[in-house]
Amino acid sequence: MPVRKVQAEDGHPATSRPSSTYNGDPLTIDDSRASYALIRHNVRTYVSAGVVEVIQGRQNAEAVMREFQNRQSPPDAHEGWRYFLEKTGLRAGMDPVQATDARQRDLEIRESKELANHATSGAPAMHHR
Repeated sequence: MPVRKVQAEDGHPATSRPSSTYNGDPLTIDDSRASYALIRHNVRTYVSAGVVEVIQGRQNAEAVMREFQNRQSPPDAHEGWRYFLEKTGLRAGMDPVQATDARQRDLEIRESKELANHATSGAPAMHHR
């Protein structure tokens, strides 16, 4: 199996071997072992309903997302509710409320770090809605 050069989450080069293909894209071993948060949000109001489920493996997560999309009522979709996947360090199968809280804390920490980096670099801070 060929080895691909990929970039690790910390930005350093890493190597990965494809484990299978899905939609023509090679899946890495990392993709099949990683956890993905399925998040429900409203594209019209930018309101997040939080994490719906945490799933192990990209293929599994995409299949679960398609199930949610297929079961979604037309009025719900018309109101702007959508689903998306986010690679996460959360444990697959964990309680959605706890996952939402953990994800929110992580987002706030990352945002604080980013704002601090902008403040020390002299770059203008991001403005929030």
